[in-house]
Amino acid sequence: MKRYKQIAHTADLGAEIYGRSLEELFANAAFAMFDMITADLEKVELRKEVEIEAEGVDAEDLLVTWLNELLYRSSSDEIVFSRFDIRELGDKGLKAAVRGGRPAKINTEIKAATYHDVKIERDGKGYKVTVVFDV
Repeated sequence: MKRYKQIAHTADLGAEIYGRSLEELFANAAFAMFDMITADLEKVELRKEVEIEAEGVDAEDLLVTWLNELLYRSSSDEIVFSRFDIRELGDKGLKAAVRGGRPAKINTEIKAATYHDVKIERDGKGYKVTVVFDV
């Protein structure tokens, strides 16, 4: 199963993200966001690990909060995250360990994950969600 595909959106970036489980969906959403930010996400050296906690009123709110917390931490720590270990995921909260380092190149600056059309859906293969990123 592929992690995501980039989709066209008028002024922003969009991604349709997939996961066999909700944990994988959340990890793949984070991967997609940082993959669109930098050129070779797989080549980012894993120099720093950060613990992340996020809360939301429902799964969609939690996903957007998670992504925006990652953006905040990435900006404040001046690193790009490339590995995402979701340790706990409930209806309204998550705990994760993320790892990353300094990227060789930044392609796109993403300001935020938005709530525009965010709806987590389950199908026969697992889960999918579309996320639009403000650039």
